[in-house]
Parts: sequence; structure tokens; C-alpha cells
Amino acid sequence: MKRVLIGAVAASALLLTGVAQASADLAKNNGCLNCHTVETKLVGPSLKEIAAKYADKADAVDYLAGKITGGSSGVWGSMAMPPKGGSPTLSDADAKTLAEFIMTLK
Repeated sequence: MKRVLIGAVAASALLLTGVAQASADLAKNNGCLNCHTVETKLVGPSLKEIAAKYADKADAVDYLAGKITGGSSGVWGSMAMPPKGGSPTLSDADAKTLAEFIMTLK
């Protein structure tokens, strides 16, 4: 029984690592990392800062997905973020995946 449990935990960890990597790749491939980094402010706030700011917001994922899709200005300073971060190929589903990824970084 212990072996089955250990195997299930290990498989879950690998799956989560794969999901996180896929989400990080999605951020990289859509230009998010041109203005944001995980740890520190670049042009825009770090992804960890974003996660911390919205950590207590019940609808944080949907809110952030909307900001990613529609763009944003005035929340983090005078620099505006264009709709879809300037990536015309970013889908609404991918924006939600990015928002979910960001919220795991708190």
C-alpha cells in the first residue's frame, strides 16, 4: 500500500511540474517575459508581486485572465500593458492558464 501511495504522490509531483513548465513556456512564447519576470520587477511587476496582490481575491484567476486579455493601465504605474500582452495569438483559454500559473506563485 505504501508503494502505491508513494507512486501516486511522485506521479502527481511530476504532473504538477509538467503543468508549471508548460505554463512557464506559455508565458515565454507569448512575450509575457519581455516585461515580467517571476521574481523581480522589470517593465511590469513580477509575477510573484501580482500573485501576492490578488491572493485574497476570490475571483483572482478570472480577474487576471481578463486583465491579460483586455490589457491594463494605471494599476501598477503609468506603463500600460497592451491587450493579450501584445500577442495576437493568445487565446482566452491560454490567458486563463497564465492567470492560474501566476496565482500558483504566491
